[in-house]
Amino acid sequence: MKPNISDTNQLLLHIGSVADTYGNEVYVVGGFVRDWMLNDRFGYLIPETREIDFTVINGGLSFARRIAESLGVSHIVTFERFGTCLVPYNDFKLEFVQARAEEYDPSSRKPIVYQAGDLYTELARRDFTVNALARRITANGLGEIIDFFNGIDDLQKKLLRTPLEPYKTFDDDPLRMIRAVRFASRFGFSIDGSALRAIKENRSRIAIVSQERITDEIVKIMMTDTPSIGLKLLLKTGLLELLFPELHRLIGVDQRNSYHHKDVWIHTLKVVDNTASVSQKLPLRLAALFHDIAKPDTKRFVENTGWTFHGHEMLGAGMMEAIIRRLRLPIELIPYLQKLIRLHLRPINLSVEGVTDSAIRRLIVNAGKDLEDLLILCRADITSGNPLRVKQHLKNFDFVERRMKEVEETDKLRAFKSPVNGNEIMEAFGLSPSRIVGTLKTMIEEAILDGIIPNEHDAAFAYLMKMKDDVIKSK
Repeated sequence: MKPNISDTNQLLLHIGSVADTYGNEVYVVGGFVRDWMLNDRFGYLIPETREIDFTVINGGLSFARRIAESLGVSHIVTFERFGTCLVPYNDFKLEFVQARAEEYDPSSRKPIVYQAGDLYTELARRDFTVNALARRITANGLGEIIDFFNGIDDLQKKLLRTPLEPYKTFDDDPLRMIRAVRFASRFGFSIDGSALRAIKENRSRIAIVSQERITDEIVKIMMTDTPSIGLKLLLKTGLLELLFPELHRLIGVDQRNSYHHKDVWIHTLKVVDNTASVSQKLPLRLAALFHDIAKPDTKRFVENTGWTFHGHEMLGAGMMEAIIRRLRLPIELIPYLQKLIRLHLRPINLSVEGVTDSAIRRLIVNAGKDLEDLLILCRADITSGNPLRVKQHLKNFDFVERRMKEVEETDKLRAFKSPVNGNEIMEAFGLSPSRIVGTLKTMIEEAILDGIIPNEHDAAFAYLMKMKDDVIKSK
């Protein structure tokens, strides 16, 4: 009968019991132990992961099969070459690894496993000391923490070090360079000086890593509480220029504006953090990251005004498809990012130039279902080194938001379209499908947006009857 275990500790005890029965030496290792230590000893509140890694000293694959059988799991995924096995159970992902020593082909980050190893060699091949901790789950020494490389001390110091010589660690698997940035961003850790130097010297090795794996790490950096920590480290390590040349070009681009920081790169970091502080949506955080991406290409100096960036929102929207495809991100992100980048100046301009109901209606219709995200981005975009300026511009923006909500509620503009559809127009006036039908629909929509008529069927139809003869004659 298949057991139904949902508690992590109970599951670990079950696996330890099976190990005792068959005489296997088994340890929990990696991120699970790290996070458990951070929560238990250092006061962190990290959600418990359901992805747990186990190191088996001898017979890793055969032990994994015994665990699967004991849990009633019929489908497992094995990688004989690497001595690993994934056992999915309820909402857990249990990965069992045969302790091993390995070497790397310089042209690939995939290891060549050449012999079985002991616990020391298994932990030594891991990326950082804080991830090289092991916790015993068998009866003999149950709960004991094995720490060959002073990982607990590094957790206390909030320091990322490699178990072995850092140059070799990053040369063997260059993805670890971005993982260092990700862990630093996630936990607020610093990167050891020798490790930082090794990343800088090895940064070109990132070219052998697949874009999918790189993007996965970048996404995780963007989803940390303060993404700017990771973005600054990408710059400091020299990785930013290789991974995001478009972002690297923002550095040192001056802008003179009363509600922006002077430097576009610094401003972008602030906008990303502002957005992250209020939203867990990755697409919205990416919009914040890319919203000024085209400023270097549109920068012009105007006498008595300073630097201008006319059209950067349109050019930036146009850059999104190439960037998203290069990063191997879902192409469904493209229209969303294009829309938010294209519109991100509109609400702020309204707060400066004055608010008309017509302008508000058009913005609501253009933004559609993404209006809330657009407003979050625009609010995040108000940054300055002068707190009084920020306060004043936020006050102006508060007024714009209130007016937008009032107009939207009054005019029912979300998912806006003509109250009189094309079929009704053709039936009323004996028209066949043609450009004239579209022209008449657009005429109605424009009249609603301009406030000439309310967003109601009868009023729209009456307006159509009044104006249609002139429109048809003009065609």
